[in-house]
Amino acid sequence: MTSLFKRLFATQTDWADNPAAMPDARKFMIFGVMAVGQFMALFDIQIVSASLRDVQAGLSAGPDEASWVQTAYLMAELVMIPLSAYLARAISTRWLFVTSAGMFTFSSLLCGLAWNMPSMIAFRALQGFTGGAMVPLIFSVGFGLFSGKQRAMVPAILGTISVIAPTLGPTVGGLITQSFDWRWLFFVNIVPGIIVTIVSAVIIRVDRPNPALLRQIDWAHFVAMAMMLGGAEYVLEEGPRHDWFGDPTIAIVGWLALVALVLFLERAFFSARPLVSLKPFRKPIFAFACLFNLVVGFGMYSSIYLIPVFLARVRGYDSLQIGTTVFVVGVAQIVSVFIASSLSQRVDMRWMITAGLSLFAWSLWLTSQMTSQWGFWELAFPQAVRGLALMLCIVPSVTMALSSFGPAELGAASGLFNLMRNLGGAIGIAVVNTWLQDDTRIAAARLGEAMGHSRTLANQALNGLATGMAPHAAAPAQAMEMARGVFAQVVGREAATLAFDDCFRVMAWMFIGALVLVPFCRIPPGATPPPPEAAGH
Repeated sequence: MTSLFKRLFATQTDWADNPAAMPDARKFMIFGVMAVGQFMALFDIQIVSASLRDVQAGLSAGPDEASWVQTAYLMAELVMIPLSAYLARAISTRWLFVTSAGMFTFSSLLCGLAWNMPSMIAFRALQGFTGGAMVPLIFSVGFGLFSGKQRAMVPAILGTISVIAPTLGPTVGGLITQSFDWRWLFFVNIVPGIIVTIVSAVIIRVDRPNPALLRQIDWAHFVAMAMMLGGAEYVLEEGPRHDWFGDPTIAIVGWLALVALVLFLERAFFSARPLVSLKPFRKPIFAFACLFNLVVGFGMYSSIYLIPVFLARVRGYDSLQIGTTVFVVGVAQIVSVFIASSLSQRVDMRWMITAGLSLFAWSLWLTSQMTSQWGFWELAFPQAVRGLALMLCIVPSVTMALSSFGPAELGAASGLFNLMRNLGGAIGIAVVNTWLQDDTRIAAARLGEAMGHSRTLANQALNGLATGMAPHAAAPAQAMEMARGVFAQVVGREAATLAFDDCFRVMAWMFIGALVLVPFCRIPPGATPPPPEAAGH
């Protein structure tokens, strides 16, 4: 036992030059602690989704502000993920991961102490930015440390974490809020965060820093990327509430985002040391995998966001009921891990992703048939199908994206690949909020028109409600007023349900459309990356 402990925690400097030479036990420990960090960063994206009403009430915020608790985290994480490859080269994977884990833990404490919605949004942005580096680092380290059959397990394990972590978020978040308080959604990160930070500082030795890179940072590239991603997300999130480009602020932010995009591309192609390298996109298979990841991120995060909102807004569920209902997705994903891991060694990746996209589209189509009475049992089967489909999408896309890169490019490729999934999620949450608002208004107007065409039936229903309200009213006029209020609530509920159905239907067509690209995703022969020692580590 003492011998094993020494082997795990020894600080042999040659391992930084040749990490493949370290003992398997140490490799798995490094991989394990980094996986916990990645899980925490992804888990916190959706941990608040089942408890948004509690957070909103606790901070005296309006319903329009609540979605920013998730969006701010995703936006900030988007900026950090592609930066991680450059920063890892500059300060080493070890110290970037330790800093990321430590600051993520500290910002989690700040989120739990937030006193109003602006402070919560600011701390969530800090949490997403500081924790974002943990997400792509493990991909590059996993593919760099292992080879052969061990490397073949990496996509399945990381794909599992990438999908299960945000899916379990609402369930665990609902349980925490119901049992303690919504502030504990963030306090629960403190102890595991401290452990991950300390253990990472002790055991991670996979490369050496190059501090000179810190003096060569292309700040114009960084600012352009932050403005591009943040500006685009702001326009998508706030546009529906403020008449889009008719609002001067949104118009200015939109133009700044467009200018930032042009500057970002110019720096990426012509800077001597770009912060974000776009070279991995020269490989078509990587570009296709990123596109699939964008679509999967859109569908995964949007569906995880929409179901809790539906259950809270239409059914009036509390956080525990919401968490229990969406737990089905997580259970199905755990089952699908074994299926996807087995198939990934035996089946063409194109067949796997075809099955995954088709099943995901089917699950979204089934969900688009919701009525205002749907609850746990009605949602169970569509969610189970979606949980099974996710791993069949994620595992082959990870393999397609990263299998053809050597260690020198794995960091950049991993950052871009993970960026696409989170970018899809950030865009998805903003877009479905827009769809919900617009479609709810349209559905309410159509229901009003339908009642106008059937005025007699509508009046009969209203009079029946008024008769039922009469014992609880002081006068017939008051009973009629109460009946109109109930009638308006019913119309609003049904209009909202139709809007949710429309959102899921559009997403289903997105996944069907993505199937067109599958035949072009042919992995080149001999695409397995060389072992790290062959690349001069």
